[in-house]
Amino acid sequence: MNKLLIVEDDIKIKEELKNFLSNNGYEVFSVDSFEDTLNEIIKVKVDLILLDINLPNQNGMYLCKELRKKIKTPIIIVTSKNNEMDELLCMNYGADDYITKPYNPQILLAHIEAVLKRYMPDLESNISYKNIKIIPTKSIIKTENKEIELSKNELKILTYLLSKKETIVSRDELMNHLWNSEVFVDDNTLTVNITRLRKKLEDAGLYNVIETRRGQGYIIL
Repeated sequence: MNKLLIVEDDIKIKEELKNFLSNNGYEVFSVDSFEDTLNEIIKVKVDLILLDINLPNQNGMYLCKELRKKIKTPIIIVTSKNNEMDELLCMNYGADDYITKPYNPQILLAHIEAVLKRYMPDLESNISYKNIKIIPTKSIIKTENKEIELSKNELKILTYLLSKKETIVSRDELMNHLWNSEVFVDDNTLTVNITRLRKKLEDAGLYNVIETRRGQGYIIL
């Protein structure tokens, strides 16, 4: 389940949008305090940010520019302005897409899905990495000479890390991706899954693929 963050100060619009996106299969968070908006956004680990341009204390374009210096999370600017110059500014400041109010919710949904598709691996498609091919539909790693079966969690870890390639993914973010529920999961369970996945990658001829960044998480380069 993809996670979205709504940055919108209009409470009515925000709640309607949260309900709509939740009903369409997304886990939705929102920024509720705009005293330190930049850090409020950064501290929530999500897959996409919906950023309104008119916010208390700070302009959305400026926020977009500052966010792009710190995180790679895709950003869709949502605004009531509708002219080519504003659209150009948003893209130059690092936005991935731009949609104007009032918008058809289904159109917004299509924009979200299109941006996520560019950033996340298509689980119906094969994924190539170095000298291996990951085939999600069969849950296997394939080399020239062998096929190695992955467990459901091993596949989810590998495809998620690849979708965030060259970006550190925290243990909490990985655990939320794997076990998106309120049920307590022993932290050691993730370590076991990572260890097994590393061993299978080594069996495929790939060594030191998943790097541990102490106190931060994991990264694939």
